[in-house]
Amino acid sequence: MSASLPINEWPRAKPEAVDVAIVGAGFGGLCMALQLLAHGERDFVILEKGQEVGGTWRDNQYPGAECDVQSHLYSFSFAAKPDWSRRYAGWEEIQRYILDTTERHGVRPYVRFGQRVVGLQFDEGTGRWQVATASGVAYTARHVVLATGPLHVPHVPDVPGLDRFRGRVFHSACWDKSYDFTGKRVASLGTGGSAIQYCPRIAPQVSRLFVHQRTPAWVIPRDTRCYGDGARRRFARFDARRRLHRARLYWSNESRVWPLFHPGLARVVQRLAAWNIRRAVGDPELARRLTPGYTIGCKRILISSDWYPMFRRSNVELVTEAIREVTATGIVTADGEERAVDCIVFGTGFVVDPRIYMQHFPVRGLPGHELARDWRDGAEAYYGISVAGYPNLHQLVGPNTALGHNSIIFMIEAQVRYVIECMRLLRERGADWLTVQPQAQSEFNARVQAGLRGTVWSSGCRSWYQQTDGRNFTIWPWSTWRYWLETRRVDASRYRFGKATLAAAVLATSLAVSACSTPATPEQQVRAVIASAEDAAERRDHADLMALVSPKFEGAHGEDVREIARVLRGYLLARPSLHLVTHVEQLEFPYADLARVQVAVGTLAGDAGALDVTADTQSVDLELQHEDGEWLVTRASWD
Repeated sequence: MSASLPINEWPRAKPEAVDVAIVGAGFGGLCMALQLLAHGERDFVILEKGQEVGGTWRDNQYPGAECDVQSHLYSFSFAAKPDWSRRYAGWEEIQRYILDTTERHGVRPYVRFGQRVVGLQFDEGTGRWQVATASGVAYTARHVVLATGPLHVPHVPDVPGLDRFRGRVFHSACWDKSYDFTGKRVASLGTGGSAIQYCPRIAPQVSRLFVHQRTPAWVIPRDTRCYGDGARRRFARFDARRRLHRARLYWSNESRVWPLFHPGLARVVQRLAAWNIRRAVGDPELARRLTPGYTIGCKRILISSDWYPMFRRSNVELVTEAIREVTATGIVTADGEERAVDCIVFGTGFVVDPRIYMQHFPVRGLPGHELARDWRDGAEAYYGISVAGYPNLHQLVGPNTALGHNSIIFMIEAQVRYVIECMRLLRERGADWLTVQPQAQSEFNARVQAGLRGTVWSSGCRSWYQQTDGRNFTIWPWSTWRYWLETRRVDASRYRFGKATLAAAVLATSLAVSACSTPATPEQQVRAVIASAEDAAERRDHADLMALVSPKFEGAHGEDVREIARVLRGYLLARPSLHLVTHVEQLEFPYADLARVQVAVGTLAGDAGALDVTADTQSVDLELQHEDGEWLVTRASWD
């Protein structure tokens, strides 16, 4: 046999079978779940590695953690919150919104906490994904939605000597709330989105704060206004007013993308940002060291009204020399100076290249496709959602769908709608899986890379938007409304549709095994079997359906046999399984012709057996083990 399906490697416990497995319970995973519920779908689970929903906003609880997108826009369009307290909400209010939405829409029963997914493998025979978790609990799913997002693996640089430091060390995404900063000497490494928020908060508490900067960031003032009681009451009473406010925020943000498309316009904005640095800092030399040397927007633009004024404090020092090593009591920089510290905080962001953070997360699709190998030269997908060779695997916030100017939740909602459309299209076509055509994916990504040329993202700086060779795998290079328009409908011609190769074989063996114990029956009894099968299929009762004792099929009932095959096949294609349910002790019989599905069966006796199946000209070899009254397929291979 030329291919092998390692079913014998599955856990001993029977996997939980669902139609959709969602990986991650952040904004993306919850949006997917909420829309499945809205479309009447209940056969899904969310596999969450943590013990609560929320993702980024559950984990990032450092002082001053706030969103850089306006509150009314950084929320689901279909789950309004009229009483946001501030223009830009902090993590507490955002996480409370997530928890409230989860409870209000009944999502929590679908979440499996403590389930860290460690690998995915597509089974072409059944048309389903095998989902492995670190806990050993296994799942099978027709669709898998990767909703982990790109900002969930903290990046901790390899700093020489860090292991011998005797003080406290932690990353901003794993903030130690028990640590008392009062009177401490603290080193903050990094000047990204997290550092500009927590540093101004801890500066008044510490005796000394050393801010280690490798590359300065462009930081613009934040709108710190709050929504008054009257405004919140009006938003709650007049929903049209709230929606109008949300729309104004959206189009205001969209207008900001034009300088990113045109570096000349960006440099005009840059002059204003540079003036703001000089004004806020007051010291010309310090302002020079805090002013980036790249075009604004090439890296992420940050917002804070506290960052630059913080450097006016006498206990705050900006350190721009590279770190040479960490000692037991401090940090030595390249100029030889050692600064004694009690605590080191990494504000160094996240590992965003999926080739790195997924290197120990095997994803195997159709034969010959492993994601680590397919993405060896760079991560790419079709609209950031579908990857060629990985049927029914859908990503949210995948390659080249992150933003530099607007709300990522807008993109998530567009992607979830697209995934729902893929599922609908699959049902309409009676197929088991779909995968994007390689040419469609290549053409799309060539268009994206061409769109990035000439923008500020390609103006020469190094950023987390890029992989090591400079290729931008992160940013969507156009307006978000364009993405919304292009993903409104699924172009079926860009996809390949397929059927499970073992579905017909399992159907045939199930019918043949159950047939051996019953003599030929009249036509009316055959009709009764059809009715039972249809009832079991309607109730989606797998055990009842597979355990039906059907008659021996002979020529006189050929049409009825085909009708039974149609009903059962329809069920199996909707929920395939490799379990044969029977309690018959004597299972030796020669041959059965079931609507062009031919089954040559050997002897199944004792605790083991084998079947050789030919279905639609494809030969399948099944090895079985008898356990607890069931014949379980432990291995399958085919030509």
